[in-house]
Amino acid sequence: MVDFSHLVVGAGVVGLSVAARLSRAGASVLLVDRHGAIGTEISARNSEVIHAGLYYPPDSLKTQLCIKGKHMLYEIAEKAGIPYRNCGKWIVAQNDSEHEYLESMHLKARELKVPTEFLSLEQGRMLEPAVRARSAILHSPTTGIVSSHSLMTYLLGQHEEHGGDLALNTAVSAMEFDQSRGLYSVLFRSEDGEMELKFENVVNSAGLSAPLISNMLLPTYRHLTPHYAKGSYYSYGLSKPKTNRLIYPCPAGHAGLGSHLTLDLGGRIRFGPNVEWVSSPDDLTPDNTQLEDVYAAVQQYLPTVEKSSLKPDYSGIRPKLAGPDHKQFIDFIIREEEGFPGFVNLLGIESPGLTSSLAIGEEVFELYKS
Repeated sequence: MVDFSHLVVGAGVVGLSVAARLSRAGASVLLVDRHGAIGTEISARNSEVIHAGLYYPPDSLKTQLCIKGKHMLYEIAEKAGIPYRNCGKWIVAQNDSEHEYLESMHLKARELKVPTEFLSLEQGRMLEPAVRARSAILHSPTTGIVSSHSLMTYLLGQHEEHGGDLALNTAVSAMEFDQSRGLYSVLFRSEDGEMELKFENVVNSAGLSAPLISNMLLPTYRHLTPHYAKGSYYSYGLSKPKTNRLIYPCPAGHAGLGSHLTLDLGGRIRFGPNVEWVSSPDDLTPDNTQLEDVYAAVQQYLPTVEKSSLKPDYSGIRPKLAGPDHKQFIDFIIREEEGFPGFVNLLGIESPGLTSSLAIGEEVFELYKS
């Protein structure tokens, strides 16, 4: 006996997107999350930026799903009344090597048909007097911000409207695959005790816990070790300097895009995230020890920022598939695992996961169709 056709583990924005898409297609879907509310981990602790799709290899899933997801996200936000703002973004260069980086980014964007344009330094000073760019400014007009909570509420509504179920405070504690019957037996732990249900298909969209969920099922030689990169955001208590768009430095490392200036939908400035490798995904205390480094980084492109008005605000964790010594690009992993038909792993879904979320839902749907 099958209890549901699909189990989706993890009710962040990606899991919600997957569940909503499968429910809309007529599947019987149970969406579970170990927390007491949807989207309390990565989805609630990011910059809420709608990325344009500029930073990653052109043929990567991160690039392709970011670009597709961006268009879907703007369309859904407009249609459903989800708060968003297409404010645009500047990436600023302070020297020749950073200028060369922006030139290569601009060429790649042109090949991908992602709009970008160079502004003169004089134009930059006129439009954003507080922003300093010594060498070049690349404008990304399709970058924006969105209310991630409103998006998640919308996706949950879509899931439930089409007959999907949600179980909160429900953790997956064990999982087995019955080869002869082609069914997954999943043991859940909740406040009411333990319960076992059977599914034809399982989507592992557990975010920070995704490697651990995968390891419950896959043989030992295919196990993954999770790595966690904490990023702290810093609020800014003054109304000046002011900017009307997002401001990003050129990336300085492989773990993130640098301490950039983002806006919330009320126009308030925040800076971050920085990068701090931690051993636990529960380490969410904002990092006050790096405030000097963040201030020094921000001052490069916003010289009148006042350090005394920078305060640690909140932190989020990026789910990494490799640690700080690994310098190579690692793409999203979205695959049906060999030997486990119907088990789809979503691994390393970090930025631009929010932007890509609707496209990831489509990607998983297409995997089940094929």
